[in-house]
Amino acid sequence: MIITNFNTIIDLVRAFPDEQTCIDHLESLRWDNGKVVSPFDQNSKVYKCARNRYRCKNTGKYFNVKTATLFDNSKVELQKWFLAIWLVTSHKKGISSIQLSKDIGVTQKTAWFMLQRIRNCFGFDNDNGLSNEVEVDETYVGGKNKNKHNLNKTKGTQGRSTKDKAPVFGMVERGGKLNAKCVEDVSVRTLTNEIVKYVNDATVYSDEWLGYNALKRIYDHQFIKHGAGQYVNGRVHTNTIEGFWSLLKRGIIGIYHFTSVKHLQKYVDEFVFRYNSRDNNETQRFNLLLSNTEYRLTYKRLIHG
Repeated sequence: MIITNFNTIIDLVRAFPDEQTCIDHLESLRWDNGKVVSPFDQNSKVYKCARNRYRCKNTGKYFNVKTATLFDNSKVELQKWFLAIWLVTSHKKGISSIQLSKDIGVTQKTAWFMLQRIRNCFGFDNDNGLSNEVEVDETYVGGKNKNKHNLNKTKGTQGRSTKDKAPVFGMVERGGKLNAKCVEDVSVRTLTNEIVKYVNDATVYSDEWLGYNALKRIYDHQFIKHGAGQYVNGRVHTNTIEGFWSLLKRGIIGIYHFTSVKHLQKYVDEFVFRYNSRDNNETQRFNLLLSNTEYRLTYKRLIHG
């Protein structure tokens, strides 16, 4: 692996001044032992060809380091991709497609597609096993009905209605990793299934919402009574996960302004990745994402599913 620290944009441009240096860095990350592996047949012998290409012996297909990654079939230079990845991973609340298009010199449509491709890779760090002390909480993403014009208001949206808002459920191990998922509802069955899937041998802290009623039969479950104005009772609180919700919502409101339910999980994955890599420096976070780019997203699948 190329050991280069690039904690500023200037450092990044100096480290990767052209396409070849970007390719060399990707190869060092993707094939860290120096052995090139075919994306078509991992057990096949590989022949090196000209112009950074390789040939898979068993399939006869040609490939390069970008094949079967988020860079596959992209006409955008790798230097611009690297800049986009550095910007979206280093900015605490992300970067809008409008701003990215200005920063790297592409159209807004191209910048949006690049960001969605990058977000599609963030999900690898949103399926973590959690233990010890775990806080769980749910939130709703969407505009407040009272702030809408009378013609756009939706009736019957009081309380925990999902008619105009999308529920998101989160779990965080204190001092450890965090998972956050878009869910259909916040019922006992839905929340319990999500918690059991990821949480093992832990003390679980929540608020008094009825959706957590089944947890006492599975875990050491303690809850805080927000309805009574109680927010901390010794070690019982949900302040950690609520702090994450604050970052998520401020990022959506201040940077992206609007997210559709269809793409919401990708935005949630983006904020989860930055939270889980909070102890990494800019170089480590950048290389961490580059090492997990084997999640290619086509424009057709992005738009039509």
